[in-house]
Amino acid sequence: MSVEPLNRTLEQELFALLRGASLECLVCGEFVLHRRNDICCPECGTTIPREQAKTGAGVQSDARAG
Repeated sequence: MSVEPLNRTLEQELFALLRGASLECLVCGEFVLHRRNDICCPECGTTIPREQAKTGAGVQSDARAG
């Protein structure tokens, strides 16, 4: 039995997050909060409005390197 690599695109990850299949922040990897109008990460401040995320636009992050 061999291990097959699994590569996902950002779009696939975003849709998994919207479906609730993933609870991992796309920026920092911490758990996200699913709220009524958006999905947010309390750790890094990334916010994904549900309506804009369906089109693939509107991902905002306050995360800074360092």
